[in-house]
Amino acid sequence: MKWVTWENVGVDRMACAWLIRRSIDPKAKFLFIPKEQKEFPKGAEPFDIPGVRLSHHRGHCSFHTLLDEYKLDDPVLKRIARIVDEADTVQEACVESAAAGLDLICEGIRRTSPSDDVALERGAMIYEALYAQLTAEAIPTTNEH
Repeated sequence: MKWVTWENVGVDRMACAWLIRRSIDPKAKFLFIPKEQKEFPKGAEPFDIPGVRLSHHRGHCSFHTLLDEYKLDDPVLKRIARIVDEADTVQEACVESAAAGLDLICEGIRRTSPSDDVALERGAMIYEALYAQLTAEAIPTTNEH
């Protein structure tokens, strides 16, 4: 399936693309359009573009919307959604210490990548590493000798 979003991807669009390929559509192809373009390529599902189904809703980022729309109940993905929310939207309180760093890293990835496709590949490594770390933190350890 084809998915479309704005060019110059950032923290939320990188997270969404990673989630789409990981949990929704492993063969996803991503297309990028300029912000001023109002028409979407035929047959492409738009995401993280204001006014579309898979975008920001009720103060939450598009990643959060994807979790809801596709009924993904993984607690680690929900934690990542909170981190992306803090990194991408205005929050009254900051509780996820990783949010600012994640936003900074994703901005750096965008700036150093020759294309949005490359930025998504590089961003996927970051999100996969974040998923692995949060999963490890969620698993209780035992102190058996």
